[in-house]
Amino acid sequence: QVQLVESGRGLVQAGDSLRLSCARSGRPFSTGAMGWFRPAPGLAREFVEAISWNRISTLYDDSVKGRFTISRDNAKNTLYLQMNRLEPEDTAVYYCAATFNGVQRRTSLYNYWGQGTQVAVSS
Repeated sequence: QVQLVESGRGLVQAGDSLRLSCARSGRPFSTGAMGWFRPAPGLAREFVEAISWNRISTLYDDSVKGRFTISRDNAKNTLYLQMNRLEPEDTAVYYCAATFNGVQRRTSLYNYWGQGTQVAVSS
């Protein structure tokens, strides 16, 4: 079993930065990829960005290209999402997720999910 707990929620202005964290406990952290998701119109969870267990491979959605950066510290069992140049459209609950497989976008292929952390960006 794996438990994921997100933190770093906040209310910021457009153009500001925010860093989200996801603390993982349970099954060894270094196994499998992890990712960040957020709701989108018509979707419960939309892919944002993912990173492989060895940090070599990353995937990202075009909407966050150049603005968001995913990273992980296996020694601290923690996943991060550095969000720069935030836009009002980034307002959402952000969820971290873990899979025992490699990086991927499909939510159905992630095995464990956190409860989410709220990010609100005002214009």
